[in-house]
Amino acid sequence: MSESDPFDEIIAAEQDRDPDLAVIEAGSRTLRTQGGPPEADVPARPEDPELDKALREVEAELATRWGETKLEPSVGRIAALMDVLGEPQRSYPSIHITGTNGKTSTARMIEALLGAFELRTGRYTSPHVQSITERISLDGAPIGAERFIETYEDVKPYVEMVDSQQEYRLSFFEVLTGMAYAAFADAPVDVAVVEVGMGGSWDATNVIDGDVAVVTPIDLDHTDRLGGTPGEIATEKSGIIKQDATVILAQQPVDAAQVLLKKAVDVDATVAREGLEFGVVARQVAVGGQLLTLRGLGGEYDEVYLPLHGPYQAHNAAVALAAVEAFFGVGAQRPEPLAIDTVRKAFAAVSSPGRLEVVRRSPTVVLDAAHNPAGARATAEAVGEAFDFSRLIGVVGASGDKNVRGLLEAFEPIFAEVVVTQNSSHRAMDADELAAIAVEVFGDERVQVEPRLPDALEAAITLAEEEGEFAGGGVLVTGSVITVGEARLLLGRG
Repeated sequence: MSESDPFDEIIAAEQDRDPDLAVIEAGSRTLRTQGGPPEADVPARPEDPELDKALREVEAELATRWGETKLEPSVGRIAALMDVLGEPQRSYPSIHITGTNGKTSTARMIEALLGAFELRTGRYTSPHVQSITERISLDGAPIGAERFIETYEDVKPYVEMVDSQQEYRLSFFEVLTGMAYAAFADAPVDVAVVEVGMGGSWDATNVIDGDVAVVTPIDLDHTDRLGGTPGEIATEKSGIIKQDATVILAQQPVDAAQVLLKKAVDVDATVAREGLEFGVVARQVAVGGQLLTLRGLGGEYDEVYLPLHGPYQAHNAAVALAAVEAFFGVGAQRPEPLAIDTVRKAFAAVSSPGRLEVVRRSPTVVLDAAHNPAGARATAEAVGEAFDFSRLIGVVGASGDKNVRGLLEAFEPIFAEVVVTQNSSHRAMDADELAAIAVEVFGDERVQVEPRLPDALEAAITLAEEEGEFAGGGVLVTGSVITVGEARLLLGRG
């Protein structure tokens, strides 16, 4: 697609200005003139000062609880909360999603498909990119701050009741899970799309019995809690596969696939496997995304436009389509496929904030929440396919509990230079510690250290612009969902 006149005008207006002011004030305008994915649904802080204050008070109360990295492997507390709430999670069918990478994007695709078929959806995903309210969505959009606060106040007395009866208080994630299930019942929704927080068997979300269980690709992450091999990790994740469910399996390592298939046999679940019962038939790069031909459980779906980049998103789309087909009984109770025009409309409207999301042009700045080696390899492949960068600068801020060396090694072939930084989370790896690893991977001359994220973004944009304004320099911000969320705010996307 050729550059439109409005885009030329904006570029001309920005040429003589400070490039970082251009990031904040014009980045999203230039993106929209280029087409590409729909505006991502990431809510900003409430404009009403009183509402914002009330939301911050709720966030502060939740922050006093165990964080998402401190776990006690049990569903006892969340089950007790569901009991006193009247088992809200039993009032609607659900699609339950686990895996190592791709869960949130797949959940968003499933949600879009269900919504296009006029079902009222609830979606629960984690972590959030910018706002805690993103985690709970109704009808394809995050619930508003006011409703989030009301939901918290509604469940709070029951949470305190359970706290008083348990050895440990309910965790941050457990309370949010309870809020989501209560909000979905109150709406009410026709179907819930639920992403696990970590693992499966003892994850707080696993008090539902998903009619459809989805397992995205399993790789090594959270090895201290889930196991050191894909097979060991699959054992934990297989816990979401319930009696007589339908299981949608993305392509898996052999040992993981064996574990998942055995569990399916044990509980009389029906299995559909990517590459056998469904998959990606063809794909080609298109403006702002890709054009797909997908084989589903009920037949072939051609000319499906997906406004997301990368082969892995095409595979996520195939998994999402099969999951929705299974939910509707396609391939089992009904032989005919889903309506192709509705499928096309749904996929064309999908967004996935912080997943190869372009937030600025000239130079192009891309955000991607890859935080483990497998995710980084998928991102690196997608960047090479979707963007024609002559010089790509990385901005990396990672969490200290991740395989940072593996992540950096995956990005080394595509980064000309890397600016290491740290986000505001207490889990963030110290920038100097990260730099020491980066120097071993990239060499001293290719590593720059900027502990403050705003300074890191400025440095990376300056390095990318050394190629000249239209020479193809770019910046990829990655390493953590928190880093991406904070960068997104700094770049004027929140």
